Amino acid sequence: MLEKDNIQSRGFKNVTDGKTVTGFQIPFRSSYYRGVWLSQLTEVTITVDGEKFEGSRITWKIGGKTYSQTDLANYPDVNWPLYEPAIFIVQKPGGLSLGVHDVEVSVGYSVSYTPYPENGWATPRSYKKKMTLAG
Repeated sequence: MLEKDNIQSRGFKNVTDGKTVTGFQIPFRSSYYRGVWLSQLTEVTITVDGEKFEGSRITWKIGGKTYSQTDLANYPDVNWPLYEPAIFIVQKPGGLSLGVHDVEVSVGYSVSYTPYPENGWATPRSYKKKMTLAG
């Protein structure tokens, strides 16, 4: 079941490759009622406790498949449904410390019924939440 907030608490955790902590993940749900095609998305930027992560440091996991940010435009036939959170996987050796973190996710997408500037993309919207990383 999804939480009301776009940034989901369940699933916020460090990620490992074997026994090595390689980063962390943040589940995030779309609020657009039709879902969003991957080619409609702009790259996400994530800030945790003032540290900014962007570009190739973040991958998207949707429907069990992982996509790099630069490849999103190559998937016009893959939909991120409203009822399924995307998992943002952030590369950060050692991950995050246990405890409370200030998390901000900034993402934009083009959707029906919304006017956009001449470049055709919405200004990314930021979502903020205090999140607790437990052991």
